[in-house]
Amino acid sequence: MKSEDWPWQYSFPPFFTVQPNLRTRSLQISAWTALVLKYHRINNQYILDIQEAKRNLFSNQSIERTLTEDGINLVMSSLVSSKNAEPIDKQKTRYYIYWHTLEEWAAILSTWATDTGHSGSVCTLYELINASNQEFTGMHQDVLLKVLKVLEGKNEAEIITLDDSYGVKFF
Repeated sequence: MKSEDWPWQYSFPPFFTVQPNLRTRSLQISAWTALVLKYHRINNQYILDIQEAKRNLFSNQSIERTLTEDGINLVMSSLVSSKNAEPIDKQKTRYYIYWHTLEEWAAILSTWATDTGHSGSVCTLYELINASNQEFTGMHQDVLLKVLKVLEGKNEAEIITLDDSYGVKFF
């Protein structure tokens, strides 16, 4: 991210220490969750690795501060509660990050399919991931499959297995 994309709190040392006052902590965790979502949206990243994030996203070397393990857990728990993250592994060392919830992504994809005349046709996941100038362009395939499963559950799409890849038929 560019320096102007970081919130002011990122240069404020107390931002990296879990605040004891519950109201202040709530605002702090809210600011952290917004930062995590913005960071992943700007960088078009769908996976957060905790160890890697400790070195960059959760750490500001210019002020020599790193968010504590407890702080990271609070941020990730908040993101999971709001359906903006999902643990990939049982150890919770990696997470899918959704700057739109899966339901929101499903609505975006459904609107795209309708607006572009793809209703009733089959698209490969490759075509969707590489669609030009769409918010979902570059989406991680596992996340796209989760979004398509939401659409499938609403009877708005059907996931199709094509040899060693997937496709989707929009209704």
